[in-house]
Amino acid sequence: MDEPDTPAFLRMMDKAYDFIARICLMLAGVALVVMTVIFAWLVFGRYVLNDTPTWVEQVSLLLVMVIAFLGASVGVHQNTHLSVVIFRSIVPSPVRTVLVAISDMLMAGFGGMMFWYGLELTQFKWKTLIPLIQWSEGLRSLPLTVCGALLFLFSTGHLIRLFLGRDERRDSIEQG
Repeated sequence: MDEPDTPAFLRMMDKAYDFIARICLMLAGVALVVMTVIFAWLVFGRYVLNDTPTWVEQVSLLLVMVIAFLGASVGVHQNTHLSVVIFRSIVPSPVRTVLVAISDMLMAGFGGMMFWYGLELTQFKWKTLIPLIQWSEGLRSLPLTVCGALLFLFSTGHLIRLFLGRDERRDSIEQG
């Protein structure tokens, strides 16, 4: 991917996007570990101490949002997201390129809308508190907002590479 004739801005973009994706994966991993630990605390509290911690469910819901949305955005960056490629795999290469471009444009548009409306929702809910933990209700939609921004960013990055003739993505069916 880092060929000598690759434009400098493209190498910088790739490094920045890879760094962002690594941060997202680390945050999702930490959220998964934290969720595992607090569920262990829930079980211990319920069955050993006979005192169930009520905050675990609310915190877990927030952590699931972080895991799911950050993971989805990284999936778009790494081209490992769920997609149906059967139609793309049977059409000629020029048609496939058009379908990939349309898919990337739709993903960028969807990500932009997720960001815009997620931001509105986060701002609207920010002053309300989540029961039992007294954290901002806006935290529930913040991962959606971040994911939308990342979907837009990563999809436009794919489009830039595609239009420059430097798109190296392959469908899983082509990798076999």
